[in-house]
Amino acid sequence: MSALALTELLGRPVYDPAGRCGRVRELALTPQEDSSRVALLIVRTKSGDRLLPFTSVSSINGGILASTAASSWQPSDEAEGLFLLVRDLLDQQIIDVHGRKVVRVNDVDLNQEAAQPHPVLKISSVDVGARGAVRRLLKGLVPSGALHAVLRQIPARAIPWEFVDLIETDPARRVKLKISHDRLAKLHPADIADIVEELAPDEREAVFETLNEEVAAEALEEVEPKVQKSIVESLDSDRAADIVEEMDPDAAADLLADLPEERTEEILQEMAPEEREEVSELLEFKEDTAAGRMNTEYIALPLASSAHDAVEALRQFEGGIEAVSTIYMVDSRGTLAGAVPLAKLVLAAPDAPLLSLTQEPLISCHAEAGEKQVAELFDKYNLLTLPVVDENNKLTGVITSDDVISMLREKL
Repeated sequence: MSALALTELLGRPVYDPAGRCGRVRELALTPQEDSSRVALLIVRTKSGDRLLPFTSVSSINGGILASTAASSWQPSDEAEGLFLLVRDLLDQQIIDVHGRKVVRVNDVDLNQEAAQPHPVLKISSVDVGARGAVRRLLKGLVPSGALHAVLRQIPARAIPWEFVDLIETDPARRVKLKISHDRLAKLHPADIADIVEELAPDEREAVFETLNEEVAAEALEEVEPKVQKSIVESLDSDRAADIVEEMDPDAAADLLADLPEERTEEILQEMAPEEREEVSELLEFKEDTAAGRMNTEYIALPLASSAHDAVEALRQFEGGIEAVSTIYMVDSRGTLAGAVPLAKLVLAAPDAPLLSLTQEPLISCHAEAGEKQVAELFDKYNLLTLPVVDENNKLTGVITSDDVISMLREKL
């Protein structure tokens, strides 16, 4: 196996059985069949650009030797559905999912595999460092031997092709080229948010169009509010609603509260009735109050419940993981009566009464409490969650530690 760069192949002479017929202008993949293997060369000939199938290439050393006549190659205007390395990759921004950042491609590293009856050429990595830039800058200006000597002195900065996520802003091309963000989706939501914030607005929209709703919602919650607003405003109302439905209700309400009223109504109308009602109720509260910061997804059980009942409730809970650090107890009227830390529940016997595991003192705050009071309670009692009650001491929501962190970050 030998290695070579994309820019080393560009401009190489091409020979068919009758002799020299043109030069290499482009390399192309057919992502539907193989996302790394070069399928075609686009050759500039006297009769225009032509598509040379790589299955018709017998050698690429020195010059490109083709086993078929140039007259039989298809015109390059029949290149629909192809991914072109110069046009679509060189100098383009890509997502490095391993390094969790956005980088620009300076060159493409290819591996040549000896095979019969024709060689195989595959992308191995993309060059995002100075080596690729210098190779392109000096190509044709200095002898190849001297150029290789210079390049050996420059440290390589390459990203393996399997760690690359492409950004395609055209929805039709995304489908044709089978470009998705499955690799990006495996990152932590905070890392996805950092990457998204580095992209241009149309690129952000492209990423959120292809992420599944749950991943998109988790990432959107981590994005800076201004960028968050920009992303949602760029999406169709139904797509935005699908993502907002998967967000924690408090985060969804905060986001919609920052949008123009007309846009908020459009998204609410597209949401499922239950989620729409939940978020609409939170929109009634002032953002700088405990009620404006609370999450309405939490676990609250009757006074007669056991540890076993609490475990079953945890198994069926579909809310965010931050809200399950404490199990709350309420009486028949919904009045807050106790709080059980998850740590105590784990150590308890299944038949242990939940009331016997409650933590004292029982700390809560009223819905109209200010952000300063909320932060002080979290700090004083080292809380993970803080229950919010109404004027009748009825449990109405829970503030989690990540809500407080977000609140304090906004003050910086």
